[in-house]
Amino acid sequence: MAPIELHPTLKLAHVGLVTASGLLFAVRGAAVQAGAAWAMRRPWRRLSYAIDTLLLAAGAALWWVLGLHPVRDPWLGTKLALLLLYIVLGSLALKRGRTPAVRRASYGAALATYLFIASVAVRHRPLGLLAGA
Repeated sequence: MAPIELHPTLKLAHVGLVTASGLLFAVRGAAVQAGAAWAMRRPWRRLSYAIDTLLLAAGAALWWVLGLHPVRDPWLGTKLALLLLYIVLGSLALKRGRTPAVRRASYGAALATYLFIASVAVRHRPLGLLAGA
């Protein structure tokens, strides 16, 4: 089997894992904002780590199968840079933000970044939905 034949399966896995990761972050983040202790308990953190590890593996496999390069394919470079921002904002939103206001702002910014990353990925353009038609 040629590697490119794996593309449909890898893409489906990647999109499903992106959705699961985003939904889990959104729910846990909302719970943290509401003061619910369960959101930071070990099982939920481990589930998040497991999903994100599988997501990283699926993304790397797609990268390899499609022969993408973040410099040659600027939408991918943008997506990777935004992913780093999303990770930092998510960490501030869930546990590292020193005040409730910082955690709240970081949560909103992380959700907006997540949605923008998705638009970049769908459109394959660095400006995502901001690129117009």
